[in-house]
Amino acid sequence: MSARRRFRRVVRIGPVQVGTAYDGRGREKHTAACTAPRCGFSADYDSRAAAELAARTHRCPVR
Repeated sequence: MSARRRFRRVVRIGPVQVGTAYDGRGREKHTAACTAPRCGFSADYDSRAAAELAARTHRCPVR
C-alpha cells in the first residue's frame, strides 16, 4: 500500500492535472492524471516536461 503523496505545483491542462511530489524513496516524481469521469488515465514521470507533454496529448477514450 502506498503512502498518501503531498502534491505541489499542480496545474491543469484540459481535463488532466499535473503535479509534483516525492516518492517513497525521496525522489521527485511528476504525475499526470485525468479528472474526466470513467477515464482512469494516470502515469508517473521522471521529468516535468514529460508529464506536461502527456497531459497535452492525452485523449480520453470515453466520450
